[in-house]
Amino acid sequence: MRLLRSTDLALRLLMRLAVAGEPSPTTREVAGDMDVPYTHAAKVVAELQHLGLVDARRGRGGGLTLTEKGRTASVGTLVRTFEGDGDVVDCEGTTPCPLHSACRLRGALRRAQEAFFATLDPVTVADLVREPTGPLLLGISRRPHDG
Repeated sequence: MRLLRSTDLALRLLMRLAVAGEPSPTTREVAGDMDVPYTHAAKVVAELQHLGLVDARRGRGGGLTLTEKGRTASVGTLVRTFEGDGDVVDCEGTTPCPLHSACRLRGALRRAQEAFFATLDPVTVADLVREPTGPLLLGISRRPHDG
């Protein structure tokens, strides 16, 4: 299973904000730090803001901050939200699979997908930035940070 680019960016962005100091980084700065297009980062920030995980303030003194809900968010829930709840394989696409009515693979893949999410459920964003990850995240930023 491979995560969508937006899921990966959302997780990395939340991790980056979990260790951000003052001043708060902007969407453009975070996009630059992560080497992703600004437009893609802006879409992910908008979704994270809609979910109540990130506060985004515009203008002078603005920037992105992680909310308490974002800090304690379950990684499993975040991945489910960004990935959607579809099957790993598309058995009913434009050319439906001839095994669809009697296939055991689809159920096995669904159980594996749920096990994947269940493994991530107890992990929070705060857990992801514990030593040694947090200081490393600060080190890859292009901006100076308060230590």
